[in-house]
Amino acid sequence: MNSAYAMGLPGGGGGGGAAGGDFSFIIMMAVLFGIFYFLLIRPQQKKQKEIKNMIANLAHGDLVMTSGGIQGKVVALTDTVVTIEIADKVKIKVARNFIGAVLQKASSV
Repeated sequence: MNSAYAMGLPGGGGGGGAAGGDFSFIIMMAVLFGIFYFLLIRPQQKKQKEIKNMIANLAHGDLVMTSGGIQGKVVALTDTVVTIEIADKVKIKVARNFIGAVLQKASSV
């Protein structure tokens, strides 16, 4: 008829587990950071580097597409602006950062 046994032994097993729990939490967080780094951060950095190289290597005569979907031929370049000919005698100026893809490199002949 004594209900004190249902609550467990006094001071039993609860004292030494805190330090081990903190260490396993740190390991778990390090593993999660590693997973995020290799699945999200590293591929994004690689893609940004490729885009930066593509924009830096633009040349006259390249066929490009802007991030808005406009396609044309590069006719003039400055440090920040690319002039694209989208039709005969129709030229537009676009910031270099908005070049989405180089569809065809200019022939070097």
